[in-house]
Amino acid sequence: MISLLHMAKIKREFTAVYKKDNSWYLGWVEEIPGVNTQGKTLKETKENLKDALQLILETNKTLNKVVYEKDKLIRESFAVSI
Repeated sequence: MISLLHMAKIKREFTAVYKKDNSWYLGWVEEIPGVNTQGKTLKETKENLKDALQLILETNKTLNKVVYEKDKLIRESFAVSI
């Protein structure tokens, strides 16, 4: 049986950083290397960055399941304050 905790979407907060570079905006997530994007407008860059972060998180989760599919793993949520 799937618990309600596993069914609920967990809201996570990250730090988005944006920089204007000539006619482009660059954006990246400060806490997760490799999550970066660009756009012609700040609005487009923000949307692209959300998409990039979601793709990275989903991909990492899928890869972990494939790589460790036969292993018995302990998964739990945890929080840290910085």
